[in-house]
Amino acid sequence: MNSCRRIAQTGDWTSGVNTLLSRFKPRTNCRRAPGAAPPHTRSQATAAGEKRRLTAIDLARKVQQEKEAPKAAEAPLSDQQKRVYELRQFSQQLQNVHPNVLAKHLHRSVLYQDQDVVIINKPHGVPVRDDSKATSIQSVLPVLSKMMDGMKMKSDSQLLPCLALEKETTGVLLLARNQEAAERVLNLHRNNQVQRKYWVITVGVPVPSEGVIDIPIIEREVTGPRPHYKMALSPMFRMNDAGDGVTKVRAHRQAHPAVTKYRVLDSNSGCSLVELQPFTGVKHQMRVHMALAVACPILGDHKYSHWNKLAPQKLPERVLGKLGLEQSKIRNLPLHLHAQRLMLPQASQVDIDVSCPLPKYFTQTLKRLRLNLPDEKDDK
Repeated sequence: MNSCRRIAQTGDWTSGVNTLLSRFKPRTNCRRAPGAAPPHTRSQATAAGEKRRLTAIDLARKVQQEKEAPKAAEAPLSDQQKRVYELRQFSQQLQNVHPNVLAKHLHRSVLYQDQDVVIINKPHGVPVRDDSKATSIQSVLPVLSKMMDGMKMKSDSQLLPCLALEKETTGVLLLARNQEAAERVLNLHRNNQVQRKYWVITVGVPVPSEGVIDIPIIEREVTGPRPHYKMALSPMFRMNDAGDGVTKVRAHRQAHPAVTKYRVLDSNSGCSLVELQPFTGVKHQMRVHMALAVACPILGDHKYSHWNKLAPQKLPERVLGKLGLEQSKIRNLPLHLHAQRLMLPQASQVDIDVSCPLPKYFTQTLKRLRLNLPDEKDDK
């Protein structure tokens, strides 16, 4: 009101109105620069933030799809590639696994059990004795024993390996439930009362088709760029100077007597299915006798297929074609040596006679080579 009075008193109405309007000047909107984003409310900002987060997720999904796109676009594996992959899986099965996993597998593979012994189907590639590089069967026997006793907390039973198999060998493995039973089995074995029969696939056909190999075995050093040790033959006879007969030589003091009986069950495609029965238990006995005595190495035996070097087994082109493999991938081929049958006399019970089914990779090789299994009546 005072301002109006002052304006009226001065008589300068126009200048007074202008002065009043300048004091109560209304707020005007700011001009937006060309291309600038329009103003938005808080709710609109939140929605925009959510949109940016979704964009990041979409971007991550896009990157993932790009990574998976080449795999989806790849051509399907050939039969040869699938074969190599399967063989690699077989060679690595149950290696470096948790002990309980191996114990469960062995529990499912029990072939026979009584109060004295347990017979299981040993898988390929798993050592029987303790090995620092892989879980061994011996290391899981306490867990296996509890499983067989129904997981009782207080269990005095134990399992002891008898007549152990090599790491690469599959088939029947004998375990004793106590020390007394283990000693009895070992005594039977020393007296040749335990019969063990193995099935092997050999590269080549042994001639004659049935026989007994009686040649001692000794460990020798192989010199060269990569020195190593192998078991070798130490024959007690050699050709005479005239070349028309043999002469007996003195046996080497470090050589071990080794006797193996063999019988060809079937042959085809340059390979054979052979039954072996060792009468002694020298290290690598059957592998050495087949590779060096009969010149028919066991399929997948990369150690004794060559004497003077360490290299994968060399196979003929015809055999490679049948197996669906290339020579460069042959290192994935496992040893085809299977403990097929075990016969053990019992003092107070019926004699034990247990046969073990072949592993999957063994049967697949038989089919590819068109080798037939013997009839049950012929196996008795």
